[in-house]
Amino acid sequence: MTTAVIVGAGPNGLTAAAVLARAGLDVTVLERLPYVGGASSSRPAFGDQAVIDPGASGHPFGITSLAFRALGLEQHGLEWLHAEVPMAHPLPGGRAAILHRDAEQTARELGVDARAWLALHKPATDDPNGTAESILGPLVRIPKDPVLLARFGLRGAWPATLLARTVFRSGAAQALFAGSVTHATLPLGLPLTSAFGIAFGGVGHSAGWPFAKGGSQSIADALRRVAEAAGARIETGVDVTDLRDLPPADLILLDVTPHQLARMAGDRLTGRYAKRMRSWKYGPAVSKLDLLLDGPIPWADPRAEGAGTVHVGGPLAEVVEAEHAVAVGRMPEKPFVLLTQPTAADPDRAPAGKHLVWAYAHVPHGWPGDASDIIESRIEEYAPGFRDRVLERQSMPPAALELWNPNLVGGSIGGGTLAGTQQLLRPVLAHPYRVPMPGRVFLCSSSTPPGGGVHGMSGWHAAHAALKEIGVHEG
Repeated sequence: MTTAVIVGAGPNGLTAAAVLARAGLDVTVLERLPYVGGASSSRPAFGDQAVIDPGASGHPFGITSLAFRALGLEQHGLEWLHAEVPMAHPLPGGRAAILHRDAEQTARELGVDARAWLALHKPATDDPNGTAESILGPLVRIPKDPVLLARFGLRGAWPATLLARTVFRSGAAQALFAGSVTHATLPLGLPLTSAFGIAFGGVGHSAGWPFAKGGSQSIADALRRVAEAAGARIETGVDVTDLRDLPPADLILLDVTPHQLARMAGDRLTGRYAKRMRSWKYGPAVSKLDLLLDGPIPWADPRAEGAGTVHVGGPLAEVVEAEHAVAVGRMPEKPFVLLTQPTAADPDRAPAGKHLVWAYAHVPHGWPGDASDIIESRIEEYAPGFRDRVLERQSMPPAALELWNPNLVGGSIGGGTLAGTQQLLRPVLAHPYRVPMPGRVFLCSSSTPPGGGVHGMSGWHAAHAALKEIGVHEG
């Protein structure tokens, strides 16, 4: 029987394990932590009163993921929960721009920009699953729906700042769009950044930006059940630092980032590929803060209380300045804060009457500080009295994030910046998953297409590339 060893039990490693095991391979997964999930895990906090997500929280591309749908995670215990609205973006003056599941309602509230908003987001709004399939894959391939991809690409190729200022007349529409773009953690003046705003906004209008019931760990647990049901073995507490220590296998798949790959492979990784792995850039980082409150955040616009995700970024110009600053290694005075309110969708994650806040600020790569106080100040700007509701705090600055999960190099959560050539060469263009070294070794982390996010698609594509190389079709 063909054997496979997978290093790393994050969503990509577990997805790859499920695909290979379903194809009849003998699969073993090795994970350094005592639990599966990687940056998609959950744990008790605040004296075991609540369940927090140390890594990812909301999952707009989890619910639309081809891999998760094909593996049937909802038949293995995963349940998606939605807040009243997917996202809110507070603005000066006490009002917030709201992204509703209903695109028409969003457009009506944007007034003069109603028609422009609907037209811009229509491809992703009309077909969220098709949009996800079009963008969550290798660049070198024949797209399943070339017309949809072309419609999306014509708009998405624009720099977000140019598109926002050209297409929208109101500050509300500009800020709402810019907040979605920041999920790429890129300066908004770069080409192709509009694609992120269109994708996140359009998918939010239809599929939503949901949470996994019980926390993000539920996604990993469902993947584990799928993989084990197909015969895969998962061993936790096994820290692999050298590929020579792995048991013999026909295939090796690695859910690690390039710097880790270079260290694990040593002198067996040579040439231009080795040089690229060692020079891989990771981009801006995040500084994370979890809070337990004695009530909901008192947003100036009470509609924001029902939002699963809140973008605390202010007007477009403020967002642009903050994202540019972190990209060049400077800590902004007012960093962009991405915040979720898990208990708005899943109240059972905290004691009755109490609320969870998950938040991070975008900061420079490897920034040595802790942005907790800055995050709280940013929230207070748009929710006066917020700090009076804080019962407990738990922070994870960039260094703590990397210590917890080595894939989060320097506190960067995307497996590597999308700036420069790394948006196209991730890590190489023609064969992004195959590692050119002795044996059949594949990279299946977020450092391969389509990049960061809890969707399992890097593992999905890497596993299928491995099966194609050995001439096996998934069962």
